[in-house]
Amino acid sequence: MSRLIKQRRSPIHGNGVFAIADIPAQTELIEYRGRLLTHAQADRLYDGTSSSGHTFLFTLNESYVIDANVDGNVARWINHSCAPNCRAVVEESANGKRREDRVLIESVREIRSGEELTYDYGITLGERLSPRLKRIWACRCGDPACIGTMLKPKRQRAAKAKAIAP
Repeated sequence: MSRLIKQRRSPIHGNGVFAIADIPAQTELIEYRGRLLTHAQADRLYDGTSSSGHTFLFTLNESYVIDANVDGNVARWINHSCAPNCRAVVEESANGKRREDRVLIESVREIRSGEELTYDYGITLGERLSPRLKRIWACRCGDPACIGTMLKPKRQRAAKAKAIAP
């Protein structure tokens, strides 16, 4: 584990990961590790568990998922935020072998010692985002601009879409 971070209890949710030193922007902090599964394997193992609002599965690419429930490291405890100070970056294998791709967590801005590390989970579900699912996947980041859920909207709101349309 990086000498810059440490796991402890979080005011956001359960466990969290915190900076134990000041961290500059664009610093690679840790690789998200765990058992490698195909999407079909993950579906068989975890089908029907989206109702818990808790997962350690990370989509690596169109072929594989990282299951941090098995052989996971401290990166699995990094919480979601609507105003994150980190991001998850998929590093594709130089030899093109998709199973060797990796997920790296890096800072997007300077992080002060004692600050909790967060990134936007960007969770997408194959089903309609009902009020019930939004409650199950509620965001607890506490940011003033919090959207209230860790789930990514299926479509943009009309006003927002008009604002970015050419």
